[in-house]
Amino acid sequence: MNAEIQIQFPRPGEWGEFTLTAVYQDEEGYTRIDRYTQDEIPADQTPAMQAVVAALVGLAEPWQASQVWAHLMTATVYNEDDPYTPIGRKDEVALDVEAVNEQGGRRFFTPYQYPEFIIDDPAAVDFFKHFTTK
Repeated sequence: MNAEIQIQFPRPGEWGEFTLTAVYQDEEGYTRIDRYTQDEIPADQTPAMQAVVAALVGLAEPWQASQVWAHLMTATVYNEDDPYTPIGRKDEVALDVEAVNEQGGRRFFTPYQYPEFIIDDPAAVDFFKHFTTK
């Protein structure tokens, strides 16, 4: 899937106000860009958005997320008894985060630095697909 969700927080650290931009290809192959405010997120999708915010809260002080890029990735699931034997695949949402500090510094955080930026909750995957599939 060639899609991503961008979330901008105009006041880093204040998670209640944001703009969500979905960038994806529609059925005809055209790139679509759809924008939503926090008030336009369907009620059934708010728990997944809260999971994203929960991951962002874990950033090391003094950094606050100002912008987030979410993309879907597929992970291999391994057998618990034999960690070398794959038994399936599952979708996950990975976050790349641009954060700022009070001095005006900017820094990027990735799932490699913060494993909690990989969200494997099915609700987060559904959230991603809700906004990037039309």
